[in-house]
Amino acid sequence: MDNTKILIIDDEIIMRESLAGWLERDGHEVALAASGEEAMEILKDSRFDILLVDIKMEGMSGLDVLKRVKEDDPDVVVVMITAFGSISTAIEAMKSGAYDYLLKPFDPDALGVLIDKIIEHQSQIRENIFLREQYKDRARFESMIGQSRPMQDIFNLIEDVAPVESTVLILGETGTGKGLAAKAIHTKSTRSGGPFVVVSCGAIPKHIMESELFGHQRGAFTDAKETKKGRLEMAHGGTLFLDEIGEISMRMQIDLLQVLEDRVFYRVGGTQPLEAYFRVIAATNRNIEDAINDGIFREDLYYRLNVISFTMPPLRERKEDIPLLAEHFLRRFSQETNKPMDRIDRSAMDELMLYEWPGNVRELENAIERAVVVGKSTTIMPQDIPIFCSEYLTPPGNQSLLEVEKAHIAEILNTNQWNIAKSAKILSIDRSTLYNKIKRYNLIKPA
Repeated sequence: MDNTKILIIDDEIIMRESLAGWLERDGHEVALAASGEEAMEILKDSRFDILLVDIKMEGMSGLDVLKRVKEDDPDVVVVMITAFGSISTAIEAMKSGAYDYLLKPFDPDALGVLIDKIIEHQSQIRENIFLREQYKDRARFESMIGQSRPMQDIFNLIEDVAPVESTVLILGETGTGKGLAAKAIHTKSTRSGGPFVVVSCGAIPKHIMESELFGHQRGAFTDAKETKKGRLEMAHGGTLFLDEIGEISMRMQIDLLQVLEDRVFYRVGGTQPLEAYFRVIAATNRNIEDAINDGIFREDLYYRLNVISFTMPPLRERKEDIPLLAEHFLRRFSQETNKPMDRIDRSAMDELMLYEWPGNVRELENAIERAVVVGKSTTIMPQDIPIFCSEYLTPPGNQSLLEVEKAHIAEILNTNQWNIAKSAKILSIDRSTLYNKIKRYNLIKPA
C-alpha cells in the first residue's frame, strides 16, 4: 500500500501527537481528529486506508465512529485504541468490524508491526482481486465455471464442436453440468439465433413421450382437444437437447432413430409428413455400452448419436475449481435471499476441498444454498454446510464423517512416516491444510 493514509481519532492531544510522530517517521501520511464528530467531517472529503480510534471519547464514542465509517466504507481498516479495563469493549468492536485493537500503553515497535501487517493484508486483497479479474475470462465459459485443466479442455472442445452441425453425445455423472455444456454449444453455434429445446427424457412419463416429441392432432386421443406442436417442431432452426437419453423406451428409440436419419416425422394421429431441421445434442449419465449389452438401448441409435462425444469431469477430479464455484454460488444465493454473506471461512473451505462430492457441482450448489439460508453471520462456517452435519451422512460403522476423515488422515500420515509433503499430495490438499487438520484432530506423531 503506497502512501498509506492514516487518520488518528483521539481526544487526548498527547496520544494523538505521539502516534502521529511515530507513524510519520515510518513514512505514512497522517491526519488528526480530536473527536468522533471532527473525524466525520474530515471523512466527508477524504478517504483513509487505516483509522486508529480511541474507544472512550467524549460525545461520539469510538464504537459509534466504527459503525458509522463501516456503513460508508466497509473496506476501511479500523484499529481500536483501548485501556486494559476496556478489553471487553474492544472485543465487541471487533465483532462490529474492527480489524484489531491496541492496548495502552503501547510502544512504537508494536504499532509499526501492526501497521505493516495491515498493509500486507490489504496488498494481498488487492492482488487477489487483480488475479481474479485477470483469470475471470479464463475461468468462465458461458454459464460454466472452471479454471482447472479438465474444464479448460472441455471449453476448448466446445469451441471446436460448436460451429459444426454434427450430433454430440455428452457423457458424465449426475450434476456435472452436461446441460450447461449443451447450452454452451448451442450458444456458440450458427444456430444460436434459433430455439434451444430441452427434452428431459427421464422426467416425461413414457405414455406421453410420443406426444411430447412429435406433437398430436386434435382428436388423436381422449385428451387431445386441440392440435399441439411437439418438441421436434419447436426445435426447427435451433438445437434439440435430449437430456437423459438413456431413459427412453425401446419403442421411442426406434421412432427417434428414424427421425434422426430422415428428418421427417408425423404428429400423433396425423397423416401429413413434417420436416424439421435442428441439431441434436444428447446427454446421459448411464454407461450406454452396458445398456446395449443388457438389451435396453439400441446400438444403431447409439452410433447415430455418438458422432462426437465427450465426458464432463466429476468435481472430485477438478477440486481446484471448488473455491471458484463455491464463491460464485455464495454471491448468487446471497443476492437471491437478500442475506449479506460475503465469505467462506477457511476451515469450511478446507472441508469443501476434502469432500468427494458424489453429487458433483449440483451437490455443491445445494450445500452453499443451504449454508446461506441457515447461516447466522456474514461468514459461512463448517456447521452451516450440510455435508458436515452429523445427520447428513453417517459412514459405515456408525462413525461420523469427521471421525472417518480423522482416521484416514492418521493412516496416511503413519503410512508415510509423517512425511507432510508426501501425505498432503496423497490427500490432494496443501501442506497448510494438512497442518490445520492435524491440529484440529489433535493427531500426534508416534514416538
